[in-house]
Amino acid sequence: VTKILDFHLSGWYDVWPVITCVMEVEDWASSTGETSDSEISLQDSNDGEHCYISGDIPNLQYRSIKSKARWNDELGLAEIVEKKGRMWTTTGIVRGGNIYCSLEETLFLAQEGALQLSDDDNLCLSLEEIYKMVGQRKYGGCWESFQVYRHMKSLGYIVGRHDLPWTIKRVKSNPISLEGIPEASLMKNRGQEDAKSMIELLESLRINNLRPVFDVYPPNSKFKKSSPGNPSYVLCLLSDHPPSNPEIEDLERRCNSAPLKFCHVDHGRVSYFSFDEVELPILP
Repeated sequence: VTKILDFHLSGWYDVWPVITCVMEVEDWASSTGETSDSEISLQDSNDGEHCYISGDIPNLQYRSIKSKARWNDELGLAEIVEKKGRMWTTTGIVRGGNIYCSLEETLFLAQEGALQLSDDDNLCLSLEEIYKMVGQRKYGGCWESFQVYRHMKSLGYIVGRHDLPWTIKRVKSNPISLEGIPEASLMKNRGQEDAKSMIELLESLRINNLRPVFDVYPPNSKFKKSSPGNPSYVLCLLSDHPPSNPEIEDLERRCNSAPLKFCHVDHGRVSYFSFDEVELPILP
């Protein structure tokens, strides 16, 4: 039996995949009865995530109430130091009781006027300075991955970095082994372990031609970071060339056979497509 890949794409630089994605969000919301992030923001613009559908970079939104974060260059993440609003149920990872945002999440919230970012010296960073950070292609992110993240969030999806768990469950320690150790020292050691694990995960997110970038979940007002469930699909970022059969099979193994979708960014326009394996009969 000969196996080939059936290539599904409504035009590589076409807008039809975007329209299909919008339809999926509407179907999810109506079938589950849940409220999407974008719907929440429309109900309360000061307390949720204001979403938009646009291929252009939006103007900075001004809000009277903002969350505050401090950029940790060693981790490549923004640590939330002052939390405002309801978007944190679906944004950021939790480590040691603290919330950390990836570079994509940080820029998205900064564009929305929902987050004020500062450096180690407590100096506020401008939107232009955050753009430069994204352009450096460091911290496991790049401009293309940010555009994909921004577009998916604007459609109401819940989006998290692939292979970067929302939370880490701790194993209860033996009380006997903790005798004589100050609680502050224990917390410090736990924090160092969390930081080390996050650095290792971010270093593993290499910027190359084909890689899984985001786990995508449908809109869900009851979403919990402690038990997110399996993603609806994993988004993989492509360069200018479609993946080969071995590359797709390797991705499927790395993603534990989760459904894969591929995305391509061209001049700010994001296209989505997928590959299906079909069997052709052998002709006599």
